[in-house]
Amino acid sequence: MKPIFISTLISILLLNKCYAQQFDLGSWNIVNLKYNVAEKWSVFGEAQLRSLKFYNHFHYYEYKGGFNYKAYKTVTVSLGAGSYQTYKEGGDFVLPKNNDEFRLWPQIILFQSVGKLKIEQRYRAEFRFTSNGYRNRFRYRLGLSYPFGKERDGYKPYQVSASNELFFTDKEPYFERNRMLVAFNYKPSRSTTLQIGYLHQFDYKINDETGRDFLQVGYFTELFKKQSPNRNYDIDLKDN
Repeated sequence: MKPIFISTLISILLLNKCYAQQFDLGSWNIVNLKYNVAEKWSVFGEAQLRSLKFYNHFHYYEYKGGFNYKAYKTVTVSLGAGSYQTYKEGGDFVLPKNNDEFRLWPQIILFQSVGKLKIEQRYRAEFRFTSNGYRNRFRYRLGLSYPFGKERDGYKPYQVSASNELFFTDKEPYFERNRMLVAFNYKPSRSTTLQIGYLHQFDYKINDETGRDFLQVGYFTELFKKQSPNRNYDIDLKDN
């Protein structure tokens, strides 16, 4: 089944290359590493690179890290921090920047399962130190995911997911952004997830990032200590 995923990915990339200029489809690329320190504690690091056209006109990158604590089976709390850099439109990393930002963010994720369907609710508060001054922002994401395929080593190799996220501030006009994603995930092993998806982002009167349509490609990997007896691999939604 791995060749099917690869051929599907190549086909989508070729189709997008043919029509990207017409539709201004951008790219949204993610590399994520998670390391499980203990049964309930883990740390993570992530980098993202985005472009407003199909792997052209790169305008944004971010890198961030933090830790997670699994308070209960259905509750995970996190604290993260990172650098978020947004450049002007019209080319690759055009100066001057629209935004140079350091961000600190706590969050809580609630999980619920209905049969094989997994429901996730994520609440995140962002404390943003930007080149345009300090800002607060609050985010709520609702996501659904469904694993399928022939089970191997205790996991299913495929997953389809969909999510919608709302962004709010504590100043007028309060509503700032809406972000929707549909994605297909493939797990070549228990510790690795490959993702391809379509993301649509709508922005309301903000210029720290441009909202459009994106092809999202992600690589997620998870590590454990060698002596760790219980390895509960992450099956959370793979988008940030």
